[in-house]
Amino acid sequence: MGSFLIALVVLVVIFLLMGVRVVRQGYVYTIERLGKFTLAAEPGLHLIIPFIDRVGQKVNMMEQVLDIPGQEIITRDNAMVGVDAVVFFQVLDAGKAAYEVSNLYNAIMQLTTTNLRTVMGSMDLDETLSKRDEINARLLSVVDHATSPWGVKITRVEIKDIRPPADISNAMARQMKAEREKRAQILEAEGLRAAEILRAEGDKQSQILSAEGRREAAFRDAEAREREAEAEARATQMVSAAIAESGSQAINYFVAQKYTEAVSQFATSPNAKTILFPVEASNLIGTLGGIGELVKDALGDGNGGGGGNAGGGGRGRSADTPRPPVMPRPSVPPSAGGQ
Repeated sequence: MGSFLIALVVLVVIFLLMGVRVVRQGYVYTIERLGKFTLAAEPGLHLIIPFIDRVGQKVNMMEQVLDIPGQEIITRDNAMVGVDAVVFFQVLDAGKAAYEVSNLYNAIMQLTTTNLRTVMGSMDLDETLSKRDEINARLLSVVDHATSPWGVKITRVEIKDIRPPADISNAMARQMKAEREKRAQILEAEGLRAAEILRAEGDKQSQILSAEGRREAAFRDAEAREREAEAEARATQMVSAAIAESGSQAINYFVAQKYTEAVSQFATSPNAKTILFPVEASNLIGTLGGIGELVKDALGDGNGGGGGNAGGGGRGRSADTPRPPVMPRPSVPPSAGGQ
């Protein structure tokens, strides 16, 4: 009797253990009662009736990646290209994913492959190479709509690689090289044109500034000549007035002054070591004597005009009586006197 009770207890424990199910995080178990789907067990501890309920399928609820194998696709312009893609999807309804489709992974793969051929086959080679985003968006829309009855959400469809034929790749490389060379030549020509324009603008500005400078310089020169002419006219007027007042005395003074300045220029010349004066140069002494007489007359006028002369005992000359300039006797060379 005791062994029977022990066996009964063991059977009860085994029965209870068979009814305990622990669902892992990220999964949902489908529970079938007598072969019919009745419950989607969420992660955690669940009790089922042994021999009546059983776990149907363990559905992965995490986002998954499905690699689409390489496909050879003919484009609209009859170019053969190889394409690789990946699909990201997530199961939202475990019951539908388990019982609405057989072999969910294979179904998604085949659906994506056929739609990839349809989408890329309707495009030219250039479009397939340059419009990957458009291809991805069209595939995502089509595949997601087709898999929605299966309780699956397609999150992304990405084209991994597009492999055109080798001859087309070489032709594309040559085309790209020619295009880049053309752009380089265009940029170089534009640079040369811009440089020429800037150089012409610089020459233009330089000529304008030079012309303005010449105009300003001409204006300044004319103004300087005008000032010089005015000064010369005033000097001429003053000289004329002095001549009119003093007569030949003023003329002798100005002639002697200019003559002296001319002789001093000969004396200060760095190239002149010896200066030979002609006999007429002795007239300078006479002119200087005339200047001396003018000074004496001026001093005599300042002392009252009636006093004695500087030599003492001489008779004073009236201020109204003009004194002619004393012209010295020309000097005679010694050789002439010997004869």
